[in-house]
Amino acid sequence: MIHQYKLNGYNIVLDIYSGSVHLVDEVAYDMIALFENTDHEEIISQMLARYGHMEDVTEQELRDCLEDIQALKDGGKLFSEDLWKDVEQAAFQATKPVLKAMCLHVAHTCNLNCNYCFASQGNYQGDRGLMSFEVGKQALDFLVANSGTRVNLEVDFFGGEPLMNWDVVKELVQYARTLEPIHHKNFRFTLTTNGMLLDDEVTEFCNKEMHNVVLSLDGRKEVHDRLRKNFAGQGSYDIIVPKFKRFVEQRGDKEYYMRGTFTHDNVDFTNDIFHMADLGFTELSMEPVVSPPDEPWALNQEDLPKLFEQYEILAKEMIKREKEGRPFTFYHYMIDLSGGPCLHKRMSGCGSGTEYLAVTPWGELFPCHQFVNDPAYSMGNVWDGVKNTELGEKFHRCNVVANPDCRECWARLYCAGGCAANSYHASGDINGTYEYGCELFKKRMECAIMIKAAQQN
Repeated sequence: MIHQYKLNGYNIVLDIYSGSVHLVDEVAYDMIALFENTDHEEIISQMLARYGHMEDVTEQELRDCLEDIQALKDGGKLFSEDLWKDVEQAAFQATKPVLKAMCLHVAHTCNLNCNYCFASQGNYQGDRGLMSFEVGKQALDFLVANSGTRVNLEVDFFGGEPLMNWDVVKELVQYARTLEPIHHKNFRFTLTTNGMLLDDEVTEFCNKEMHNVVLSLDGRKEVHDRLRKNFAGQGSYDIIVPKFKRFVEQRGDKEYYMRGTFTHDNVDFTNDIFHMADLGFTELSMEPVVSPPDEPWALNQEDLPKLFEQYEILAKEMIKREKEGRPFTFYHYMIDLSGGPCLHKRMSGCGSGTEYLAVTPWGELFPCHQFVNDPAYSMGNVWDGVKNTELGEKFHRCNVVANPDCRECWARLYCAGGCAANSYHASGDINGTYEYGCELFKKRMECAIMIKAAQQN
């Protein structure tokens, strides 16, 4: 299987199963498109009719090009076969995943009242509450006990707004550090915050203990303040941007991300990304809103071509800024093309419900933060463990090989089947398909590959 497309002046041919990327001229691009299903003499005839007026397009040159294409095919770099297609699913199902990551919902409450919040302003359509140290401690013990021989464990402090339970966050980090030498583990912590409570004490602790910090900012002031307001209806931009600037300055070379959300109201989201880059933030992410379709900010089909254009604008601007010496990173364009598609990733995806679990303030376990407080997706608790083993098995089988809609998709080995929560909310089944998200992902992949091609060219 191959995928061909043209973007930013490049003719790109992606060999799906080997991961090889080829940059070719117009003639080779058209010949590759015909190569598998057209007689080679007919290909030469068509190319001469189409390009014969060009001085360097001769019959011999075309025959040489056909030989080059055949050599790439023989070398497994073009029209390669999926050598794992008959064995990967059976082999994967025989494995037993171990827990490696947890999302600790230390606060089911928030100091903002964002209209589009999938977590219902932090309470996940349930009671407001803060996680106690005892619950968090048990969650960490549960993670260690179920992590097998895995050394690196990941914990994300999440909400709501986790800084509203800051003392417990610090206590849990300190407790986890005591577990490391005993159990030969290494904890990597992440904190996601809206920034309202960021101060020097939080910054100092995060810079010492947090492997990564995710900062929520939607971009331009008018865009951010439209939906990210406090309970008095006031926007939060003017409060958090100075805090974020100071935080990033003090963070130095440690990891962070500015994480924004775009909606129907700002389909020109590249302007928000560029705004954040111009503020001095270099590690950026911008996600499509997760929302019921009847909400005024929900994305719709008419937005899709506009979003495609935006992703192209973003890719071209990133190339331009890198040449100018002022680069920035965009999360969805971070791909490694050197090793080819990852077998484990295509089979396990994000690991929700198996390698990754979310924990409520009361210790209840869910497959990930987007399933929290949905009774159908309660998996157990941190004291008794995973009781809904049937659900765990369903998530274990939720991957790109199991989804029939993915079988002929050129991007399937890079997305690993997509987000189970998005599939569930769109189709009612975690093994379903969120088609809108698929289209956005494929466009992002095309842009990401083009950027890599431009960097090598």
